Amino acid sequence: MSAYTTQQNALTDQELELARQIVTALNLEMEPEEIDPEAPLYGEGLGLDSIDMLEIALVVSRNYGFQLRADDENNAMIFRSLRSLNQHIQAHRTK
Repeated sequence: MSAYTTQQNALTDQELELARQIVTALNLEMEPEEIDPEAPLYGEGLGLDSIDMLEIALVVSRNYGFQLRADDENNAMIFRSLRSLNQHIQAHRTK
């Protein structure tokens, strides 16, 4: 694995905070640091389902002060990976 790949897959502090919240909320049997920030959240990758996505939306609402909506046409992009979800949160958070 090249240093570039390692750098790309390293969690930022904000991503690690979000990963911790997701692991706790969903009772995942893994450490937050094990989550590849570019891996898909839904289906393959972390293997999360639609109920898990709803739980993540509640975590975001509670901890970051804004709502993720089920009817948002950008959800596929927002929930593509931990990294894309974190970028969306950082752009829209109110707390």
